[in-house]
Amino acid sequence: MIKATELRVGKVIILDGKLVRITNFEHITPGNWRGIVQIKFKDLMTGIGSQRRINPDDKFEEAYLDTKPMQFLYKQGDVFVFMDNETYEQPEIPADIVGEAANYLRENDEVKICFHEGKVVSLELPASVVLTIAQAEPGIRGNSVSNVFKPATLETGLQIKVPNHINQGDKVKVDTRTGEFMERVND
Repeated sequence: MIKATELRVGKVIILDGKLVRITNFEHITPGNWRGIVQIKFKDLMTGIGSQRRINPDDKFEEAYLDTKPMQFLYKQGDVFVFMDNETYEQPEIPADIVGEAANYLRENDEVKICFHEGKVVSLELPASVVLTIAQAEPGIRGNSVSNVFKPATLETGLQIKVPNHINQGDKVKVDTRTGEFMERVND
């Protein structure tokens, strides 16, 4: 068991029977009043975020996750097929567990799959990925202001905003946490 004041960002706990990852933690001590702990968390099964104020003396069960590097092979209907790099097993993971990570997955990409008590609970992507622009309107000549953005579709189907000078076929680095354009990548 772990006390509320020992919680930290990234810690995985069991809260109300659900597996959650702490995304924000704040221990508030207002003057001479009793302290409170404000946490924001994300349900690992549904991906839904929430927040709660808790008593600093509350205790929670810490959940331990096993992570394995796996290679994404292909998508078949509502199922994503991965391959364990050591045993060559090919687990099928439902689309609701893969969630938003599907926007950044290409065949043969390696990701970390998180297990809790033998069940897949989530995927961990790298902080950024390099993807190719599949469709983008050409930039308007003479419109060279640095903060002009246009919509573009990536090879995975994700739509993002890119600077005006980015064209179809260019490779770009995308932040997997926010889904935003980071920079153009040269081959």
